[in-house]
Amino acid sequence: MAVYREGIEETIEAHQVNIETGLSSEQVIKSREEFGSNVFVADKRVPLWRKILISLQDVATIILLIAAVISFVSTYIEGTGHYFESLLIIGIVIINSILSIVQEGRAEDSLASLQNLNRMQAKVLRDGEKVLIDADDVVVGDLLVIENGAAIPADGRLIEAVELQAEESALTGESLPVEKNEKATFESDDDVSLGERITMVYRGTTIVNGHARAIVTAIGMQTEMGTIAGLLNSEAQNSLTPLQRRLVQLGKNISWVAIISAIFVMGLGVIQGMDLKHIFLIAISLAVAVVPETLAVIVTMTLALSVQTIAKKHAIIRRLPAVETLGTTNVIASDKTGTLTQNVMTVRQVWHDEQNHLSDVDENLDEPAVDVLSLAAISTNVEVNISDEKKTYAGLPTEVALVRAIETVTSREELLRQYPLVEQIPFNSTKKRMTTVHELPDGGYIAITKGAFDVLLPMIKHGNSERAEEVNTSFGRRALRVLAIAKRTFDVMPESPTQEFYEQDLTLVGLVGIIDPPRPESAPAVEKARLAGVKTIMITGDHVETASAIAREIGILRSGDLTITGSELAKLSDQELDKHIKDYTVYARVTPTDKIRIIKSWQRQDATIAMTGDGVNDAPALKAADVGISMGETGTDVAREASDIILTDDNFATIINAISEGRGVYIKVRKTINFLLSANISEILVIFIAMLLGWGSPLLAVHLLFINLVSDGLPGFALSREPMLTNVMNQPPMAKHVKLFAQGLGRQIGLNAGLFAIVTLVAIWVGQNAVIGGLNPNEQIGQTMAFTVLSLTSIIHVLNIRSEKTLFSIKYSANPSLVNMAFLAAIITLVITLLPVTQPLFGLTMISLGHWAIIAILSLMPTIVIEFLKYIRPSLFRV
Repeated sequence: MAVYREGIEETIEAHQVNIETGLSSEQVIKSREEFGSNVFVADKRVPLWRKILISLQDVATIILLIAAVISFVSTYIEGTGHYFESLLIIGIVIINSILSIVQEGRAEDSLASLQNLNRMQAKVLRDGEKVLIDADDVVVGDLLVIENGAAIPADGRLIEAVELQAEESALTGESLPVEKNEKATFESDDDVSLGERITMVYRGTTIVNGHARAIVTAIGMQTEMGTIAGLLNSEAQNSLTPLQRRLVQLGKNISWVAIISAIFVMGLGVIQGMDLKHIFLIAISLAVAVVPETLAVIVTMTLALSVQTIAKKHAIIRRLPAVETLGTTNVIASDKTGTLTQNVMTVRQVWHDEQNHLSDVDENLDEPAVDVLSLAAISTNVEVNISDEKKTYAGLPTEVALVRAIETVTSREELLRQYPLVEQIPFNSTKKRMTTVHELPDGGYIAITKGAFDVLLPMIKHGNSERAEEVNTSFGRRALRVLAIAKRTFDVMPESPTQEFYEQDLTLVGLVGIIDPPRPESAPAVEKARLAGVKTIMITGDHVETASAIAREIGILRSGDLTITGSELAKLSDQELDKHIKDYTVYARVTPTDKIRIIKSWQRQDATIAMTGDGVNDAPALKAADVGISMGETGTDVAREASDIILTDDNFATIINAISEGRGVYIKVRKTINFLLSANISEILVIFIAMLLGWGSPLLAVHLLFINLVSDGLPGFALSREPMLTNVMNQPPMAKHVKLFAQGLGRQIGLNAGLFAIVTLVAIWVGQNAVIGGLNPNEQIGQTMAFTVLSLTSIIHVLNIRSEKTLFSIKYSANPSLVNMAFLAAIITLVITLLPVTQPLFGLTMISLGHWAIIAILSLMPTIVIEFLKYIRPSLFRV
């Protein structure tokens, strides 16, 4: 039998605990030996050596290492002894690994700083004495002494409870406290949800009213919270992001191109009767040409810089690729309580019976609302504390809402001075009302009764009951929790007053509508997401009426959208859910397992889904989602540990800012791929065509490495700082399985590579066939011209890919580092071409001014063609 169904005596007997003295010291030791300590099994931190190995398993990194080996072999065969190319590639790999590991380490440190530094404590009865112990030391069978405001350290079966109410939103997602009853029974044999197990208290929840005693029935990983924590490992595993999958596929494709190209060239060389050693060197050169050595590190730098930008906007990125995944997100699944709402019960509307006046409550209360709230606020048990000029409130959330509302006008303390408290009949979960008696300033007394409208209605003798019922119904449609306020005045206090005396012949004062309101930024953020092609859905453990009202108010639930509850969801097969998943916008009364099921269904529709939440019940879904986003201020430690991104300001709008930055990352990566592969493919075309024409290999491995690492590398690094030149939130997100070269990127790369190859081949022909400046043509002049033209053309190309607009429309100040790096790369190219010291290292030779004039013209030709095409058809160059 489930523990929550057991009777009190059964639980006492099962745990062999004396309810008068609690556990003995011997029983505590025995219980700890049998059930362990009250701690969660934490994930082991990945050691540094393993992080390094993981960083080296990336396909792009493996290709870089292969390129380093190829370069080493090439240098060894040539016998030059110059291994700087190999060392440079290895340096690139090391930098890439360091950037990834350092960023993840910073994120872990930031997360640690958010953890609650105060250790939870618990009051238990042991050896006949009440003692305060660390929550970690609580054992199964301990007798918890529970007081108002206490945090529950373990799951327990109540054996005594007086007006006990627990705030369980972190575990169940419900915003309202749950009334507990240790004597409750459950008629149905069906399992009931956590929020309905009113005989139990659970770890991670807080007591907001009453006091009780409970026997600990589960600790650590055996608690409901521990079960959810276990789901993080068993149910939800991190997978590759869309960009990672695309880059992995790109790496595989590059590997095949390198292998096929090398085989093709070697076969062609054998047919042409070339020397085998020379053929091998050409094949190596071609393999080097294929590999974009700087791609991995530029992508990592782009992600790292975006992480820094997002951190300034109040979000901590725990995993570098998460920011890119946000950029492709097309569904945001948000928890309600504490994420879209403030998790603070607030008075929304007040109706005054005598004046028949309905007030919409904001910071400025009108007089009728003040009349109703003044009486309601003094008929509470709320404690108001002021520390460092900051007010804090302790009590039931609905009562706190009443006091907070009236304190925008006056203080509860001042009201109690005007109406001194004489007697109080506390709230009773059976009668569902509370009555306080106060002295009136002019003499006499007033009894104020506050409670559920349907409970007080039969007791009200004076007032417009018909109108009150209409108002109550309208409040209900808005999912407001309604409190009725009634009063009775009398001149003399009887000798033996009873509750019946105070609560007879009541006059209705008014009704108060209370709700956990949306955050002010939620509605604009949801609308901004919608316009950007991102659908927001609500997944909550709260009631469907409350969830729907909030969803409708902030724009999530629109015309034609449907809602579904957890019980209805359970009746659907995965196939049925997949078929209708896009019809549902609000999922209410769902369990942590339901949340994972919903997320996986969306993922099967090729959606990239981000999940936001703050409670323990959200943690498994946070980890199952493509991007898990937790709250830094109000979120639980378990939720933060499960997430990829932590919002330090708990602002839903911050997610939209992060999505915008993520989209920018994706565009920057596409620009980087455009820039690097245009040069790489042109190198392949040049070598292929030159060999087919019988010109031999015009480019050496050292030329290709220089172009890839310097001509492309230096400006490419600056691309990571490129600002967004268009509003990326006006465009729909890219689908998860769209190919990397989709939306015209492949066409752009092909055009660029073709233009580069043409001008380079022209340079080779001129160098090998034309007499210029008195120099006889030869293979080395052709090689020098080919290297210089291809290098300068590639450098200039970084200015072309920035926008579909002309390169002259972009100001220097937009990204000065890019222009500076391009200029530096050009200077280095010219230096090694002109200096007699460096010429032998790169297989170059001195050329005339006439050759340089031709090089300048050829290097500018691709840009001239591209600028013309941009003018007549700019859409061809949109990324």
